[in-house]
Amino acid sequence: MKKELLPLALGGLSIGTTEFVMMGLLPTISEYFNITISQAGGFISFYALGVVIGAPLIVFLSGRFSSKKILLGLMIIFTVFNLLSALSPSTTFMYVFRFLSGLPHGAFFGVGSIVASRLAKKGEEAKNISMMFAGLTIANLVMVPLGTILGQTFSWRITLGIVAIIGFLTLLSLFFWLPNLPIRKQTDIKGELSFFKTKEAWIITLMTAIGTGGGFAWLSYIAPLMTKVAGVSEEYLMGIMMLVGLGMVVGNIIGGRLADRVAPVKACMVLFGAISINLLLVFLFAQYSVFALILCFTGGACFLALGAPIQILMIKTAGKAEMVGAGVTQAAFNIGNSVGAFLGGLILTLGYGYKYPSLLGVLLALIGVGFTLLLLKTNKKKQAELELGKLATCDK
Repeated sequence: MKKELLPLALGGLSIGTTEFVMMGLLPTISEYFNITISQAGGFISFYALGVVIGAPLIVFLSGRFSSKKILLGLMIIFTVFNLLSALSPSTTFMYVFRFLSGLPHGAFFGVGSIVASRLAKKGEEAKNISMMFAGLTIANLVMVPLGTILGQTFSWRITLGIVAIIGFLTLLSLFFWLPNLPIRKQTDIKGELSFFKTKEAWIITLMTAIGTGGGFAWLSYIAPLMTKVAGVSEEYLMGIMMLVGLGMVVGNIIGGRLADRVAPVKACMVLFGAISINLLLVFLFAQYSVFALILCFTGGACFLALGAPIQILMIKTAGKAEMVGAGVTQAAFNIGNSVGAFLGGLILTLGYGYKYPSLLGVLLALIGVGFTLLLLKTNKKKQAELELGKLATCDK
């Protein structure tokens, strides 16, 4: 990995750790604060809310500060509030600090995507973006299991403290290693938001928010699926999550290269299709433990492979509003997280078995395929209109 991309990968590592490790720490934290698991789940929800709200706020920073200054500011906020989360004296403070620590999440990945693409050779933009997301995949493979063990064995405060330390190391690497790229343009808020008057912006946003919900519907309930349906012992759950994380590492690399070789929208269509097939196989064959384990790996690979293609698709489509578009894409990912988890939980509440969230995931992923086809049609129509416009100009 190039040295200038390492700060972005470290940021992904710290953000990925704090986002996903909380799922494994919920029993420990709920016991510490003497609250229910569902109440402790609010620490996850408040963080996600911070991500959704914080990502679009990048519009107020775009075009006014250099990307390096924005990333430094975002990581300062992230580090401070993760440290305060580790020191929280009560649940109220914990809710507030988790929300505030989530605010920089989407904006960091959004700005980081722009920086990674600008540092890339022509035709390797998605590959560079996947290097930033590599930190997120390593977080799932290594830091989340390690942080869960440390939190359960010693204290959840230690885990969140480690996140703050990684955040501080990210700050140092950003300061010393990230090039100070010039501000590409000066624009006003109205100009940035004008992108969302276009049909393409909403298609990509909905594609991300709904389509990725398919993967989250499966991932949110993977523990009971593997123990109750596949018959895997609970003591192996950590290994299962590491298997999913390994799949994410591989998939992230594949997704970045695929988006550089073919049009990003076509890469998204292929990967949404792969997710739907994988989830259908989960629904049909999850009761066979060996097959279920293989599908854990392939499911993680298909899911994270989407990260770089969707991000570069929004950046290229957004044009001058690329920074805002990239940030909104990250917000849409977290909406997908909420949608998938909520609808999957609703299906279980209605009395269906643990395989059925995966079947729901098939439907959501296929909706993602539908949006990619709609985007292809829209792009072809716009291209045809441009060609007609050029011919009309030539005739005059």
